[in-house]
Amino acid sequence: MPSRLWAQEDTTILAAPEKKLADSLRALQNPLFLSEEVLHFTLRMDLKTVLRDVGDDRKSHEAVLVYKDADGTEVAEKLKVKVRGNRRRDPSVCNFPPLQLNFSRKTVENTIFGKVNKLKLVTHCINDEYVLREYLVYKVYNTLTDASYRVRLCRVQYEDQKGRRETEAGYAFLIEDDDVMAARNGAAVMPEQALVRMDRAETVAMARVAFFQFLVGNTDWSVPYRHNIDLLLMDPLAPPIPVPFDFDYAGVVGTPYASPPPELGINSVRQRLFRGYTFPNEVYVQVRDLLNTRKRAVYQVYQGFPLLDRRYIRQTTKYLDQFYEVLNDPRDFQNAFVKQGQKNLRSGVVVKGLEK
Repeated sequence: MPSRLWAQEDTTILAAPEKKLADSLRALQNPLFLSEEVLHFTLRMDLKTVLRDVGDDRKSHEAVLVYKDADGTEVAEKLKVKVRGNRRRDPSVCNFPPLQLNFSRKTVENTIFGKVNKLKLVTHCINDEYVLREYLVYKVYNTLTDASYRVRLCRVQYEDQKGRRETEAGYAFLIEDDDVMAARNGAAVMPEQALVRMDRAETVAMARVAFFQFLVGNTDWSVPYRHNIDLLLMDPLAPPIPVPFDFDYAGVVGTPYASPPPELGINSVRQRLFRGYTFPNEVYVQVRDLLNTRKRAVYQVYQGFPLLDRRYIRQTTKYLDQFYEVLNDPRDFQNAFVKQGQKNLRSGVVVKGLEK
């Protein structure tokens, strides 16, 4: 069946690379992101100073990350931490902002973190509920393509080295480094300075992102402004492949601070709105086949996850059901995707994002 063939090719990004290249790329896999086990570690730092350093001119701060290796031996790794993010570093939004972990390549190579320099840590912000929900959105996109950011769920204990603040703990997740993600896909990350319109991105990959964002109820993204989207270059002359990230504004996550951009004309992030343009009929068929082929895997991301309450899982299952009803009803599909895509193309509305 063409749908199966396409879905299989899609896991190696559209056109399947030669086996020799695929084998060589396996060496780039970071074991940190291949495990589904929760990673437990302690982060010791001047907690009070770090959490107050949320302005535009933020500094890096000394810290120590402590974990136990496979045989139970405690390992302590020195690093630097820095508050990151945009909306989430606002103290009125997040009690605990996201962090960037900056390791020394020389010492970290032989640890569980592998050959990394910087990793993003998405923290519990308000509470564990929302960070767990966002983690699962990354896992959903992982079921659709390898051109996606891998994530690792963590349970982190934050200790204040100076004893001025009580120790606190929460769930968090690490996000794969962008260069590593690109390298394992045989690509490079396109510089943000390069202006790319949405209709100049690789067609099938662009449609896949647009349909996925509709699936999770996320409108907070833009290709030309590179807002919550990275672009991968497989070849200097080939159209770039978009890769989405940051899903705290998605309807399926439902953070209390999330609201849709006013220029889109919707009232709630739970209200789905297709943000893509129009695509050739064969592309619609391919993407619909992919989403139907991967439907069981998408649902399993939620139904097989034990850390969220059953009420949320039931609500999310219904939310997914609504998406698949629209996807597979010819009239609804025409209205939600084809006609809305035509409208988007005419209006040219884009979302710049808070940082732009």
